[in-house]
Amino acid sequence: MPQGKPEYVPDDGLTTRQRRNRPLVMVHTGPGKGKSTAAFGLALRAWNQGWPIGVFQFVKSAKWRIGEENALLALGRLHDQTGEGGPVFWNKMGEGWSWIQRPGTEADHEADAREGWEQIKRDLAAETYRLYVLDEFTYPIKWGWVDADDVVAALADRPGNQHVVITGRDADPRLIGAADLVTEMGKVKHPMDAGQKGQKGIEW
Repeated sequence: MPQGKPEYVPDDGLTTRQRRNRPLVMVHTGPGKGKSTAAFGLALRAWNQGWPIGVFQFVKSAKWRIGEENALLALGRLHDQTGEGGPVFWNKMGEGWSWIQRPGTEADHEADAREGWEQIKRDLAAETYRLYVLDEFTYPIKWGWVDADDVVAALADRPGNQHVVITGRDADPRLIGAADLVTEMGKVKHPMDAGQKGQKGIEW
């Protein structure tokens, strides 16, 4: 398997193995399509390694059944039945907080977002998962519902070997500064530019 070689090796006292296995904070941001898609692809790799996976969706409606959810939960059931792969837990915060108008006030969504983050902190402290997918988590930070400094501190203090991937546009500079890997998805072309709406199998 291609592993790549770092251009720079820090004098941090770690062995190659220790440095290679260091837990990562990853951020997928930018205006382009594919941020969540890439994060869920990472979850497939984690499942194959037998890691417990916790998905926390912060914006998409709890009523939506996106394709990755069905697929990963099916893999979770396969793990429960056969022991293959890892367990999968999928959490949706309330009814969703996207641009689509839904029942409920902004205050309700804000409280749900904060409680979602508090649960993640409890899970981090308990080392519940090996991979956390915090989907669309940049938005409650951007809107001031979740404090960016609290997020950075909790991620820095997390025990054990827990990887965290965060998706969404407009990632806070403090989050970017604290992350180990930041990928910015840039849009060159998109079908919506030509008036085409999202379609099953591509968007969900």
